[in-house]
Parts: sequence; C-alpha cells; structure tokens
Amino acid sequence: MGRSSTSGEGTRSRVQHADRDGGDEGRYGDGDTRESGGGSGTEGKSAAQGPGRRSGPRGRSSQDRSVRSSRRAPKSGKRRVLRWVSSVLALLILGAGGAGYLYYEHLNSNIKKEDLTLGDKQMADHKANAAGQTPLNILLIGSDARDSKANQKLGGAKETFGSPPLADVQMLLHLSADRSNLSVVSMPRDTMLKMPKCTAPDGEVYPASTRDVQTNESLRRGGPGCTVAAWYELTGIRIDHFMMIDFAGVVSMADAIGGVPVCVDANIYSRGANGRGGSGLKLEEGTTYVKGEQALQWLRTRYGFEDGSDLARAKAQHQYMNSMVRELRKGTKLTDPGKLMNLAEAATTALTVDKGLDTVKKLYDLAEELKKVPTKRITMSTMPNVYGTGTNAGRVYPKAGDAEQLFRMVREDMPLDGKASKRKPVEPKDPSAPVGEIAVAVRNGTATDGLGPVSGRAGDVEKLLKEAGFAKATVDAGNVAGAARTGVLYPSAELEGDAQAVAKALGIPVSQVKRSTDVSGISLAVGADWRDEGVYPVSKGTEKTPESAGAQNGEEKGCMKVNPQYTW
Repeated sequence: MGRSSTSGEGTRSRVQHADRDGGDEGRYGDGDTRESGGGSGTEGKSAAQGPGRRSGPRGRSSQDRSVRSSRRAPKSGKRRVLRWVSSVLALLILGAGGAGYLYYEHLNSNIKKEDLTLGDKQMADHKANAAGQTPLNILLIGSDARDSKANQKLGGAKETFGSPPLADVQMLLHLSADRSNLSVVSMPRDTMLKMPKCTAPDGEVYPASTRDVQTNESLRRGGPGCTVAAWYELTGIRIDHFMMIDFAGVVSMADAIGGVPVCVDANIYSRGANGRGGSGLKLEEGTTYVKGEQALQWLRTRYGFEDGSDLARAKAQHQYMNSMVRELRKGTKLTDPGKLMNLAEAATTALTVDKGLDTVKKLYDLAEELKKVPTKRITMSTMPNVYGTGTNAGRVYPKAGDAEQLFRMVREDMPLDGKASKRKPVEPKDPSAPVGEIAVAVRNGTATDGLGPVSGRAGDVEKLLKEAGFAKATVDAGNVAGAARTGVLYPSAELEGDAQAVAKALGIPVSQVKRSTDVSGISLAVGADWRDEGVYPVSKGTEKTPESAGAQNGEEKGCMKVNPQYTW
C-alpha cells in the first residue's frame, strides 16, 4: 500500500480530501456487515434441526406419531432443501476433503490480511460477564482506494488514482457478551481528532499528530491497523477484529446478495450544483431494489439526502444495512447453492481482514455468532457530534458528554436499544480494603489542546473522596498532563478492588479503571470530561442512549428524506 512521506497529518487540504471522489460522496465499506448479514439467516438453524431429528415422546403410539408427522409434512420439503444446502456449504466451506478442500483453500487465498493494530498502545482486555462470556468489537472500514481499474472506474476523481486510500466509512459493530443484542456506531469521516503513533508493517513510523486531523486520514498511515489504533485512542473501546472493503468489493457483494430494498420520499438525482459530481444516484419516489453500482451510489450519496451532510449519508447507510439483514434473513437467497457460492466468492475476494479472521472457517464462525442476534435487537447509531468553527467549519468533533456516554455504553456492554442488560459485574479477585485505608493520589488532568487545566480540580475531587471516607486521599500537584477521560490506574492485581472502590465512590465507570505499570499506587486522573464541579457527568447507572446518537432499530423501516434541490 502506498503512503505519503509526511508524518500523516495530511499534505492536502481537508476540503480536497472531502472532494477526492469528485462530489464529496465518500467511501462506504460495509462488506464486513454484509459478511455478518450473510451469516445472519435463520436457515442454518432450521437445517441443523431438520425434520425427524427428534423422536416422539416415549409411550406414544405409531398412529400418534404418524398424525404428528403428517402435520409437519408441508414444511418437510423446504427443510430438506435447507438441510441439503447446509451440507453442501459445510463441504465447501469447511473443506471436507477432495474438491471441497481445494475450493476451501481457494476461498482462503482470496482473503487479504493485515495487522490488527499499528498503534503503540496495548488495548485493554474485555471483562467477562457472570457466564464467562466476552463481547466482540469489529471495526468495519470502507476504503476509497483508486488502486485498480475497477475502483478507478467506480470512484472517479482521476487526480487521486494510485494515491494512498482514505478510510471514508468507519463503523464499529459491537456484539454483546451474551449475544442477545448488536450495536453499530458510525463515526463521520470528517470527524477531527489527533492521530496516534502508527508503525507500518514495513517499519515506516508515522508520529502522533500534533494537531487535529480528519479521521479518514488514518488509513494512509500504514493501513487499517492505524484506523483501529485511532478508534482506540478516541473511544477506549477494545477492537477485536476489522473488515475492510473497497468500491469494487461493494459492487460485487451487492450483486451477490441480489438486491436490497431502499426507499426515498421523493424522486432523487444526486449531482453537483454544476451538473457534475455527486454519486449519480437516480431513483423514483418509493422503494427500489438496488444492487451493483446502484447500491454503491446509494451508500456514497451525500448530495441529495436531507441536509447534504456526512451525517445524512450515515443514516442512509444504516437503512441499507438494516434492510440487507432483513432480506438475507428471509432466506430466499440462501437456498440456492450457486448463489451461496457466488456470495462466498464475492465476500472473500472483497474483504481485507485482520489476521484473526484470515480463513473462511473463522469468518463462518463469526457469522454464526452474529446470527444469534434477532433483528429487533440490532441498533444503528452515529457518534454524537458538533460542528467545528473557523478553519474547521463543516468538520465535526465528538459532542462532549454524549459521545463519551455512547462509547462508555459500548465499553461496558450496555445495549443501545435501552433494554435491560443481564450482564453482572465481575468482582475483582482481591476485595477492597476499608476505604479509610486506601491511599489515592489525585491529579489534575483537565487540560485540553485549547484550554489549560481548571484551577483546583484535583483538590475538589480530593474533598469528594474524603467526604466518602477516603482519608488517605492526596493531591499529586507534580503531574498535570492532560487526560481526555477521567480514569483510575492501579499497579497490581491486589489493588484492583481498591481502585474499583475509588471509582464507585465517584460514579466513574469501572471500564475506566485500568491496570498500569506507570503508577506505583492508586492514581486518579481528573480528565477533560470532568472540568466542572459536581459529580462525575456520566454516571454508571445511565443506560439511555443519547438522543444525539440517532439510534435506529433493525426492524425500523422508513424512507430517506430527499433534499428539494436534488429532485427530478
């Protein structure tokens, strides 16, 4: 993958980045979700159970069993087909000898692999629930690469051919530990943040940025592993896997799926004010099944939906993904072995994944996990954000409070649909000492890039701790390094319970209690998210998804609102 020789902070203007496809129609890359959607159907379960698997209760007469069998007869034909298809798939996907094995190896060779993370920070481990289960976080990345004739034909913007790609679509898919719900968090591609240090597979080092950079710049800093590192830097969410897809991959996957219904509330024609640019999407009012290049146009459309922002585009992408999952779960496209093989071929050819998902078997196993979630428990959302000012007008930043609340809910495995979580907190191995015996050093980390530390904040929080009984709380005046989030650090396992007790007393989420070799005792950093007096602004008990996240349920059907300037 080509890279620029700069430090990664971008040599072109952000406006050029936004317009590199000729109409500010950024890349979309949800082939990863297509992969998960492809494995989300209920057919596998039906085929596995099948008719005749269960014998009748002991003591029933043969006549009773005959009557019961006749009642099942109308479904038996379909189930036999599904079972047969499942067997064929097992042969092809799992490589059960002979030609099946050769085809399995062929599919494996299609898959492109990259390192999971290129950052220099080790990601925190998941905390298991009471049943010993852990969640899964998969980052879905859409690359706008113009590195092939197919991508160049679809992407336009000839001046960008062969240049390093941008990560113009980024969505985090969170599968809950108990597999009861799934959450998707989109990050607008024009989100401004500071890039972490990334070391490319070939050894080239991209230093951490000293100024805000548009998030889609991450991909050109060594590959998708840097996008993963940037997400972790901003959200604190452990990323287990990534899946990346480009223009041509979206088209091939959309064709293999066979079409996805989307809806607009008026005729739409996405083209620029000068008659050029835009995605080229042209649809009549109502519902249309889109596939191939038309599906790509839908997923890239910015000019034409609502206010023409990247936020509206994310909403259209969510509609497509939800609709796609519903279509696949109908099962009509999964009963044809030929279509299934086409889907497997398209998916493996289209995807670039981390090395933990580098075989068809691993992708299949992931799909099996994803399909456990019912459609009604899928929630799509967008990172709460606010627009920048000055030179960054039109770009977005995480919305204080709301964005962190959304990230926290994902970190703590809280369902975004508002339904109660069954997860129970895992108790530390060593219980907490009496609070009066716990020594805590409080430091003021409220400084930000544009603001200095808030005077006296460490002392304020020290007083809160002492009021809660932590008599040995002190102020660490020698360390005022900025911290984006308030956190509690502890050096060894025997102090984990004490550190959690400190967090609990102040309402700090337990996910922000971390083990670190950088401290010799319990250290509390009052971060930039707690610059104001009073209790910690995001309390642990809050389980409501912020309204600014625009949560959308997987069963929700609707039509995208068309901007009146883009109708015909």
